[in-house]
Amino acid sequence: MSREYSEERIDDVSDERSEERFIDIEIKLAHQEDLVESLNERIYEQQKQIDKLEHMLANLAERIRTTDSTQAPINERPPHY
Repeated sequence: MSREYSEERIDDVSDERSEERFIDIEIKLAHQEDLVESLNERIYEQQKQIDKLEHMLANLAERIRTTDSTQAPINERPPHY
């Protein structure tokens, strides 16, 4: 076996390993891109829910501010009990 043949063979093995590593990196990147997209969708949905809850809270606070303070609370028993 000549030295040149041996070096070529080592280069071929090294190239195969590099190609395998490159493919592994591409696969990991694809999975990470999918994960980031899923997380972005989840954050968007959560923000919509937060916005809705803030709107409901603002409406409730306004209703409390404008409620007549002399009016009996809904759950309070009448005085004759």
